[in-house]
Amino acid sequence: MADRSFLDWPFFEDKHRALSADLEAWASKHIDAIDHTDTDAACRHLVSALGEAGWANYSGVDPLDENAKLDVRSLCLIRETLARYDGLVDFAFAMQGLGTGAISLFGNKSQKEKWLPLTRFGKAIAAFALTEPQSGSDVANSAMTATEDGDDYVLNGEKTWISNGGIADIYTVFARTGDAPGAKGLSAFIVPAETLGLNIAERLETIAPHPLATLKFDDCRIPKSSLLGKSGDGFKIAMSVLDVFRPTVAAAALGFARRALDEALSRAQSREIQGQKLFDMQLVQGHLADMALNVDASALLIYRAAWAKDSGASRITREAAMAKLFSTEQAQKIIDQAVQIHGGDGVKSGQKVEQLYREIRALRIYEGASDVQKIIIARQTLAQFQGGN
Repeated sequence: MADRSFLDWPFFEDKHRALSADLEAWASKHIDAIDHTDTDAACRHLVSALGEAGWANYSGVDPLDENAKLDVRSLCLIRETLARYDGLVDFAFAMQGLGTGAISLFGNKSQKEKWLPLTRFGKAIAAFALTEPQSGSDVANSAMTATEDGDDYVLNGEKTWISNGGIADIYTVFARTGDAPGAKGLSAFIVPAETLGLNIAERLETIAPHPLATLKFDDCRIPKSSLLGKSGDGFKIAMSVLDVFRPTVAAAALGFARRALDEALSRAQSREIQGQKLFDMQLVQGHLADMALNVDASALLIYRAAWAKDSGASRITREAAMAKLFSTEQAQKIIDQAVQIHGGDGVKSGQKVEQLYREIRALRIYEGASDVQKIIIARQTLAQFQGGN
């Protein structure tokens, strides 16, 4: 059984402990073996199930409450728990939040009331369309354009590696409105999937299958009411959304790592070699100790970042980057070690540790690759140093 003692840490309130217990009970009963052969159908089903059970409520703010805020600790706890059970369930929940994060944080009353009830109750699938073929993690280098034409904006360009691409009902799209060069020239828009000129150029296959696509925008016309925030605010909006959701990526990695540790502990207790349990070998004990250490260290970084945001910090860029970098990198090592402890069975298709091995790799790339996180941390650390002198 996964360790739950971390819930006693002062980062959490009683509502978070109750949430964790309720979700654990639900997940143990309702998350059976997910059919990963048809990820589109699986994700549609999972979004609906999460909505019906009330868990998707946490993915966005209540549009009727003007003071409602996203609770980052709840988002992290949910992603950690769901990832420990199945990566595709975590994906389905996470994309509802990421896809509508800009609406929750920057949407006006009309935008929130139109879209959030649909996504929070699993009636519509959301997606976050930021990455472009030539820019990757360099958001300021985005080339897609949004040109004013009367009461509309006309979108032209491509987005790629878009999670839920091809099955989403709504896309949050970032495009250059020409207000200024670089980061200052981006704006954010709500684009319904059925909008003329928005096409699925390519479906993308990966080692851990998820719905992914390249989107093509050809004279895609949307009303000016689709603009999120102000023209030119796109970079600020994107970074604010990532501030919230990067710690949740780390939490998903932590969920994978906890499951890998559990699988490794089970294997070490049940497998015998040379007349003794694997666990009785000091080398194996050393590996398990390293795994447990890095699980706890990851959790501390994740829930520090989430607590800071929930406590009123306007930005947690440094804390979020640290949490994502450390947790995803360590989860990769923990899972690799779990595979090693399983021996040949660890690379057998269908084994849980083999599935985890494939699932974890993308988390070190999306929402800012590990090397990008290092740059962010270095720059933020220097800025804090200069500001204190």
